[in-house]
Amino acid sequence: MYHWLKKHRNQKGFTLIELMIVIAIIGILAAIAIPQFSKYRARSYNAAALSDAKNMKTDMEGYYAEWDRYPN
Repeated sequence: MYHWLKKHRNQKGFTLIELMIVIAIIGILAAIAIPQFSKYRARSYNAAALSDAKNMKTDMEGYYAEWDRYPN
């Protein structure tokens, strides 16, 4: 009934080929993911800089509206 279980019961661990394939797959995924992450970080820094510039513009306009001059 469980003859397939008895046949494979003595096998333990992974073969060298299997481990090398897994390492190759991880390497390929890392080669794709790392540049994408770098681009994502650059885009987020640019978006933060644009947001800060817009906030500064709004603050300057508010200061001008109250004091009729821009700060030094």
